[in-house]
Amino acid sequence: MTESFRRSGEYEHPQQGDESGYVQGHEQPAYPQQQHASSPVNPEWPPPPAHRPAEPVAVEPGTTVWPGSGSGQGGDGGQGGGAFGGYPESAAASTAVLTAEPVPPTHHTPKKRAKGPLALLAAVAIVAAAIGGGTAYGIQELTGNDTVSSSTSTSVVPTADKGTVAGVAKAVSPSIVEITASSNAGEATGSGVIITTDGEIITNNHVVSGASSIKVQLSNGKSYTASVVGTDSAKDLALIKLEDAPSGLTVATLGDSSGVQVGDEVVAIGSPEGLTGTVTSGIVSALNRDVTVSTDESQGQQQGGGSGQWPFEFGGQQFNGDTGSSTTTYKALQTDASLNPGNSGGALIDMNGNIIGINSAMYSAADATSSSSAGSVGLGFAIPINTVKSDLATLRAGGSDS
Repeated sequence: MTESFRRSGEYEHPQQGDESGYVQGHEQPAYPQQQHASSPVNPEWPPPPAHRPAEPVAVEPGTTVWPGSGSGQGGDGGQGGGAFGGYPESAAASTAVLTAEPVPPTHHTPKKRAKGPLALLAAVAIVAAAIGGGTAYGIQELTGNDTVSSSTSTSVVPTADKGTVAGVAKAVSPSIVEITASSNAGEATGSGVIITTDGEIITNNHVVSGASSIKVQLSNGKSYTASVVGTDSAKDLALIKLEDAPSGLTVATLGDSSGVQVGDEVVAIGSPEGLTGTVTSGIVSALNRDVTVSTDESQGQQQGGGSGQWPFEFGGQQFNGDTGSSTTTYKALQTDASLNPGNSGGALIDMNGNIIGINSAMYSAADATSSSSAGSVGLGFAIPINTVKSDLATLRAGGSDS
C-alpha cells in the first residue's frame, strides 16, 4: 500500500469566499460532510487546515512525528494526523507517526553491556577483600606446622590486658625457652623463641656455637633435646629444633621491626643467670646501632663458661671480654630494658605481643671476670626481627656457615 500525503507547503488555499465555504482566518463550519461534498479538492485528502501545520519533529533516525492539536477524536487511518479543518482527534492519537524504512536492530546495547564487566570486577574485588582478611590464617592452617606466625597488626595480648607488661608477659612467656649449650669449655645459658609448632626455635649463634649438646627447657619446666638446623654467624643467628617436640607448643608472633620508633615501650623475656621466664620492660632507646660480635665458634663458649656474658664491641670499645679477631657487625635496636647474661637469644616484644627483636648483647659496667660483676645498666641490643625473617630460609637450608 502506498501512502499519499502532501508535504509542508503543498496544500491548496481557496480564495476568500469561494464555494468550498472556507473563509481565510476563520474556523470552518462544523459540517464536514457538506464541506466534502462541495470541496473542489481531492476527496482522498483531508481539508486544508485553518493555519500552517506544525513542522515535523525528528525523534530518531527513520521516524518523523507530526504534532497534533491535543484535542478531539479520531485520526484518519494513518493517512495524516491531527485535527485538520476542525476535525477532532483522540488523546491517544494526538500525534501521528510516519515511519520510514525500518532501521535494523543493533545486536548489543553498549551502555547496558558495559555494566556487566564493571559489575563483575566490582564483585571480584569485594570477594577478594573479604577473603584477604583470612588469607594469612588460611595459609598457616593449610601448610601445617612449619609456618611462622607473622603479623604487623594483630594483637596477641587479650583486649582486657592490652598495653600492659603483665598482659604481654602472660601471652608471650609460653613461647620463650631456656637453652643450655654444653661444650668442652663447659656450659653456657641463653634463651630462644619458638617460631613453629613442630619445635623450631630461633636464638643467637653465639649461644649454641661449638656446642656438643643442647638442652631446651620450656616455660612449663619440661626439658627436651634439640639439634642445630642452621647457623649464620654474620648475623649472629641460629635455628635449632626440638627432638620429639610435644604437641601444643605456643608459637610467637613475629612483628615488623621497620615500624619501630624511638620511645616505643617494649618488654624483654629470657633466662638471665638461669632464671627462666624473667620479664623486664623499658623503651626503644635508639635504632640502627652498629654492634660487633665474634664469629669464632669457640669464642663465646670460652667466655660463657665462667660468667655467661657474651663479648661484643660497640662504639669502638669491647665489652664482656675479647671478641677475638673474627667478628661481624650488624644493625641493632637499642633498649634500656634490663638485659643480663642469659637473655641472649630471647625476645624483645612490643606492647601488642609481637616479637620485634632477638636480644643479643648487653653492657655490664664491671669487668666480666670479676666475681662482683654488676648487672644491666640499661644498655642492651637486639637483632631486628625483619633481619631474622629474611634469614629464615637460609637457616632452614643449613645456614650460611654450612
